Amino acid sequence: MSKETEINRRDFIKTGTGAGLAALGGISFFTQPERIFGANDRVRVAVVGIHGQGKAHLHQYSKMPNVEIAAICDVDENVLHDRLADLKEMGVKEPATFIDLRKLLEDKSIDAISIATPNFWHSLQAIWSCQAGKDVYCEKPLCHNVWEGQQFLRAVQKYNRIAQHGTNSRSGAAIIEAVQKMNSGVIGDVYLSRGLCYKWRKSIGHAPVEPVPAGFHYDLWTGPAPMKPFTKNRYHYNWHWVWDTGNGDFGNQGIHELDVARWGLGVKYPTRVAAIGAHVMFDDDQTTPNVLNVAYEFDMPEGKKRLLEFEVRHWCTNHEAQIGTPQFGGGDVPAALGNAAEAKGKGPQNTVGNIFYGSNGYLAMNGYDSYKSWIGPEQEPGPHANEGGNNWANFIDCVRSRKKEDLNAPIEEGLISCTLLHLGNVAYRLGRALKFDPVKLEVVGDPEANRLLRDGDRGYRKPYVVPEVV
Repeated sequence: MSKETEINRRDFIKTGTGAGLAALGGISFFTQPERIFGANDRVRVAVVGIHGQGKAHLHQYSKMPNVEIAAICDVDENVLHDRLADLKEMGVKEPATFIDLRKLLEDKSIDAISIATPNFWHSLQAIWSCQAGKDVYCEKPLCHNVWEGQQFLRAVQKYNRIAQHGTNSRSGAAIIEAVQKMNSGVIGDVYLSRGLCYKWRKSIGHAPVEPVPAGFHYDLWTGPAPMKPFTKNRYHYNWHWVWDTGNGDFGNQGIHELDVARWGLGVKYPTRVAAIGAHVMFDDDQTTPNVLNVAYEFDMPEGKKRLLEFEVRHWCTNHEAQIGTPQFGGGDVPAALGNAAEAKGKGPQNTVGNIFYGSNGYLAMNGYDSYKSWIGPEQEPGPHANEGGNNWANFIDCVRSRKKEDLNAPIEEGLISCTLLHLGNVAYRLGRALKFDPVKLEVVGDPEANRLLRDGDRGYRKPYVVPEVV
């Protein structure tokens, strides 16, 4: 690797963006020959976007035998410094550091790219990675709109890549068991699922326009999104709550539960979608709703219907089916204390999980690693389990074996769930119910809705344009 490509801890301090950034018009990638892994071959992984969830990626890969964190990439030099220090403390060999993913992708020795950047970057970076012959682990949601997610999937298929979606519940042993139990009829005929995303979220306030922080490459961070004056609310994490860059909590935490709700219900695409909601209580810069109710209807054989309901709720809430309480076990309890609740020493405030209703009982899932069921009119305790799993380890196993069928959270399944996510947000934004064609994958008789599914009503800023993959 040339020094122009690698930006190590000393070089990027001296060069800022580094000599490797060169032309912003993109790089022409050529896929590398398929690598055949031996039992002792080391899988070289690069993690892209290491401020928030990317830290979890680093932690997971650092524990795996014969996996090397070969490179890290972030547009914030301060974050790069911090992660290098973290990795050193963990006893991990110092990786190469990059600011621009395109330069990282020139390194043919990298086997896999693990993407934990903001949502609006996911599909473009994943497509680039596939074109460069890399396997891809992509955080949820895999796309900022449906069309670009379809291009991501086409790239995976065209370049024959292993691609895992970051919907971690798909690797949870208890969650897998719960879906199997429902398929075997433990609660009878399952007709309704409910996804719950009740998280304690404080106001983001109003952030003034200010100079871009030193070491933060704002143009590169903005990428395909519209360029707006810099504020702290278009920065770390708060980008989730702005339509240009995020999808609200429905696309942040909620996509996990939406994916499980669809999986457990045994459905793919809906025929009708309706949504109501609002941004309530706070006067701030948030443009996405903090209260949202979405309903989906699915046509089944013999004229039957199945229903899926999803609810996002912020601030004060109750618990349902014990989800989010210590009595349930597992799940999101340790991380569930909101800022206000934690300061007051109260118990967990979040309720994050799923409930399924059948003709012979109901079943609830708490986060990613536990479920309980209640059977019959008397609601007698039924099957239950508490055991997690590792979505990253499953990905690495499939990188080695090249067996796409062994992926727990393949991009194909992720894209279906992300389509439901975007349909719900579009129904909310337009203020009307949508009739969806599950064969043509388009909203019937609604060009405005289809346009939002195509580009999120914002297009792409050159040169960061998601390509049509053919």
